[in-house]
Amino acid sequence: MSRIKTFNLPDLGEGLTEGEILAWLVKVGDTIELNQPIVEVETAKAAVEIPAKWAGQVQAIHHPEGTTVEVGTPIIAIDTDPGAGPLEAPSTTATPSGDLPTPSAASLAAVEVAPAEGMIEPGLIGGAAPGGRTAVLVGYGPRTTAAKRRPRKGGGAPTPTGVDHGVVVGDKPAAIPTIPAPQVHDRHNGTSGGGARTGGLVLAKPPVRKLAKDLGVDLGTVTGSGPLGSITREDVQQAASGAVAEPIATSSVTTSAASFGTDREQRIPVKGVRKLTAENMSRSAFTAPHVTEFLTVDVTRAMKALDRLRGRREWRDVRVSPLLLVAKAVLLAVKRHPMVNSTWAGDEIVVKDYVNLGIAAATERGLIVPNVKDAGRLSLRELADSLNGLVQTAKSGRTSPADMSGGTLTITNVGVFGVDTGTPILPPGESAILAFGAVREMPWVHKGKVKARQVTTLGLSFDHRIIDGELGSKFLRDIGDFLTDPEAALLAWT
Repeated sequence: MSRIKTFNLPDLGEGLTEGEILAWLVKVGDTIELNQPIVEVETAKAAVEIPAKWAGQVQAIHHPEGTTVEVGTPIIAIDTDPGAGPLEAPSTTATPSGDLPTPSAASLAAVEVAPAEGMIEPGLIGGAAPGGRTAVLVGYGPRTTAAKRRPRKGGGAPTPTGVDHGVVVGDKPAAIPTIPAPQVHDRHNGTSGGGARTGGLVLAKPPVRKLAKDLGVDLGTVTGSGPLGSITREDVQQAASGAVAEPIATSSVTTSAASFGTDREQRIPVKGVRKLTAENMSRSAFTAPHVTEFLTVDVTRAMKALDRLRGRREWRDVRVSPLLLVAKAVLLAVKRHPMVNSTWAGDEIVVKDYVNLGIAAATERGLIVPNVKDAGRLSLRELADSLNGLVQTAKSGRTSPADMSGGTLTITNVGVFGVDTGTPILPPGESAILAFGAVREMPWVHKGKVKARQVTTLGLSFDHRIIDGELGSKFLRDIGDFLTDPEAALLAWT
């Protein structure tokens, strides 16, 4: 049993393929315990702390903070039996040819090597599981193959996993297999000597395959421009739009008649939450036909109801905001119009009997949409506690990927920014999203007289493949009726 165990970046769920190391919580030489948090990683959905799979002593940290690594990449080495004495340093004696050092037998025995799992597509992690993924628990992924690394600029063809180069076994060096160099695709004439296929196999990561499926693109007809001819998101998007990709020049970008220098520009890498948001919004905007309707309502009675609620003894320790009544209005309206809470699934519409109510939240890392699970079954007090907990967790940056998965309908509270309303874009897989605007005191005709009343504007965007104008209008009207007179609506609808 080897002492040194290599911990690979695990699959954190939801098809995530990479993460950025935000902070190491341990350093080389530290003694750690089982399940002790060792590193904080930001994925495209959240920042999470990953626990140690073994107790022992940290021997090496392979990637510094700020590095983005793919799932399955080794990130730390742990000595699981530090009391057994010092480790023997590997020999650095060069082979007669001077190519590679010959490791000692002891050093080879001290390293645990994962068993081969068969042929794996370059750039993919996993194997025979659908989509190249395997269901795992956080921090305990069964990955046994390292992620393929991109070739360095100017370097030769990447070395396939599992190939030894000049390692001496016994008295004879192991044979070095000859690896043919991958053929390069000529993007000008459309020919490819291998392209994105190896023996008929299309090279594309799971998110790329899903994007192609969503856009109706046949990957077999797409020529890849990524490493080893793999298909990238850009290739799929260009194929969907019918555009022909132009080769990217390797020289530095030149500016024509620029008035200012680049020292007055800021370039921000697109990654993490921002990257996921951009991909989701682009996919939703160009796949679901959006329609947005608006309704301005007098919410004076609703605001007074909130004041009375805050004054009750059992509610005095609860933060009560107008968002709570908006959420309750949405949940009651869904019961009256269940088709609004559905998903377009190509040849069928999936109507859901549960509401995972998403609340869009602005964080330092970008927009996230955690959701309250099965919110329709919660009492008003339980809903208030869930909303408050959800918002506080999002502000602290500790929202888990599970809390942001499975949403069925969303509310975005743009009113907190002083905005009247908006035309929100649907989160992928949802058929409706409500924008709740600022509550303002405005002149309003009330009982035949112009009076100062508290007024807000609602904006409802919906997927017109599922929700027609009548259904969308009735749903929005019911939300407005509840906010106009919540007590009467509760008596009439429940």
